[in-house]
Amino acid sequence: MYTVQLDGETLTIEDVVKVAHNEAKVVIPEKVKARVKACREFLEKLLEEGKVIYGVNTGFGALSDAKIPKHKLKQLQTNLIRSHAAGVGKPLSTEVVRATMLLRANTLAKGYSGIRLETLETLVEMLNKGVHPIIPAKGSVGASGDLAPLSHMVLVLMGEGEAEYKGEIMSGKEAMEKAGIRPVQLDFKEGIALNNGTQLMTAIAALTIHRAENLIETAEVAAALTMEALMGVSDALDEKIHKARPHAGQAITAKNMRELIAGSKLVQTGEEAMAKIGRPHDAYSLRCTPQVLGAARDAITYARKVVEVEINSATDNPLVFPETGECLSGGNFHGQPIALAMDTLGVALVIVGNISERRIFRLLDEKLNNGLPPFLIPPQAKRGLNSGLMTAQYTAAALASENKVLAHPACADSIPTSANFEDFVSMGTTSAQKAMQILENTEYIIAIELLCAAQAIDIRGPEKLGRGTRKAYRKIREVVPPLKEDRPLNPDIEKLKALVEGGLILKSLAEH
Repeated sequence: MYTVQLDGETLTIEDVVKVAHNEAKVVIPEKVKARVKACREFLEKLLEEGKVIYGVNTGFGALSDAKIPKHKLKQLQTNLIRSHAAGVGKPLSTEVVRATMLLRANTLAKGYSGIRLETLETLVEMLNKGVHPIIPAKGSVGASGDLAPLSHMVLVLMGEGEAEYKGEIMSGKEAMEKAGIRPVQLDFKEGIALNNGTQLMTAIAALTIHRAENLIETAEVAAALTMEALMGVSDALDEKIHKARPHAGQAITAKNMRELIAGSKLVQTGEEAMAKIGRPHDAYSLRCTPQVLGAARDAITYARKVVEVEINSATDNPLVFPETGECLSGGNFHGQPIALAMDTLGVALVIVGNISERRIFRLLDEKLNNGLPPFLIPPQAKRGLNSGLMTAQYTAAALASENKVLAHPACADSIPTSANFEDFVSMGTTSAQKAMQILENTEYIIAIELLCAAQAIDIRGPEKLGRGTRKAYRKIREVVPPLKEDRPLNPDIEKLKALVEGGLILKSLAEH
């Protein structure tokens, strides 16, 4: 099994995905163990010297002016977790929970949190043995990080709350017992070290980015298939055009589409189109695909850079710096970087879905599809008696419209909390959750475009396809047969959505 070394510095989005899907074991290197121990020893020394440290021997948030006596420090941390476990709604998916646990452990591994090594080891043991806390999806404002969701995670570490173990929901205590893991009695600083940070929003962000990168490449495949199905003009993909406006994503998309349609007998040049239909180019949904999908590519690249930094950051508070002899209170828990990146990513994915829906519409409209039958009703089926793929576009339109509502940036909002002590928050978890929902909707839209484009190609002749699009077409036809007469379309769309989400269309392109 793949092994992820938890060092607080080198975790990748790909590592997060592997652990989320339970395809990797997590280990703590010896150098990290030494670092965590050294930090804890320094924090103990500060307490022995009588230092007043926020969240260690004071209250939290607006209650930070309250000094806590030494004999109550453990109870302070336990109370923090219990009181902050106030989330509501449906539980997060197991994949998101596992990714969240991994990222929390990676932050602790940096050695700035002041926890005991056994606490970090227990969290990692839960991951490796499959004890997954039940975490309600709603309740985080993104500062001081994901307090409520992470508190639900920590409850199970303490032997409380609820967990899923081997497919069954049970009490946290029972899950830990069945897995053979001893719960942790939190000591000073440990509660705030565990629930203070951006790990839920960042976990969702990492998983969303991974799927978004698959999606954008699959959207290029869908667009290329549609271009051939509509006998589009290939001039718009010419390298010279994209060198003249050198945005990185635009150039990549144009190059990918050129390679996909290479050898195609369906696309035409501008001169050929002028002679046949009296115009030298296509509508924007075809002609401007590199510019639109390319801009979305660039947005995904930006989001990846932000998340790659965040997954290897110390985001709790206060942070302990043994090397300089300091314990400093700051705001690394604030989710603004993730919030802005995920709102940007969400908008980018909305655009990917919007332009795909427009291409779907063109494929189905006999006035726009360059000689194809209305709604791609098979030639042997009776028009009117059969509706063909008419309603597939309705579904795409519904999803695109929902995406537009979800595109409102959550990070533009802030509601003060904790008696106005926490007076500006990020709403980053909402940003991440919205982006993931937009992603899901857009995967469906691209699946519908693949369904429609493949049907149109059946009418045009699959043997005329380009070298890349031919492989993609074959993969589609492995799971969905051509439409010969009306049938329920839901199973077809779901199967193609699974291909999109799993990157299987892309894998087919690499096959001989």
